[in-house]
Amino acid sequence: MLEHEIDVWAQGFTRVAGVDEAGRGPLAGPVVAAAVVFQRDYAESDGNGDLEGLNDSKQLSKSRREAFFEILQNSSCADVGLGCVDSTTIDEINILQATHQAMTIAVEHLLHAADFAIIDGRTMPPLPCPARAVTRGDQASLSIAAASVIAKVTRDRMMVEFDAVYPPYGFARHKGYGSKAHFQALMEHGPTPIHRQSFRPVRESAEIRSRAAARE
Repeated sequence: MLEHEIDVWAQGFTRVAGVDEAGRGPLAGPVVAAAVVFQRDYAESDGNGDLEGLNDSKQLSKSRREAFFEILQNSSCADVGLGCVDSTTIDEINILQATHQAMTIAVEHLLHAADFAIIDGRTMPPLPCPARAVTRGDQASLSIAAASVIAKVTRDRMMVEFDAVYPPYGFARHKGYGSKAHFQALMEHGPTPIHRQSFRPVRESAEIRSRAAARE
């Protein structure tokens, strides 16, 4: 899980940030990105055992994600930055650009500047440091895996908070993704302020409700 970090360290870079996002696909809520820089000796020792088993957040159970989240947030050997872009901005600039914006913010919010970044994905955001994009990086880089956990847990917790504000939609369960229950809630109640109006299912549900209201 350190193949990419080792390669970058060998080039003379020391503060190597892994960057990943959560929330590109949902119909509601923000896109959240995280950047994580490990101290090299800490990463090479798997955090003295604390990071053993750390992987892409989607490969971990909720309890494991939560456990790693607390370790990463409280470790003096891990520098964590967060970036969040809301649904209004997603509608204004599109989800790819919003994701890039969140990643840039996350890198800029590190306590100490990164001198290189490894990005999960195929495209490069406009970062303030040299970077490389790595396909399936969250399964090949410990730093990206850590970023995926931070981003995922942070966003999930935000969606649980939104669930309390908009209880009919079930955000705590599906986190804004297009589940059957979510589609049904959209048809019954219409979109909320945190829905991505530019996403087709949200737009179409609003159009259907509008036509139905016009016929009444």
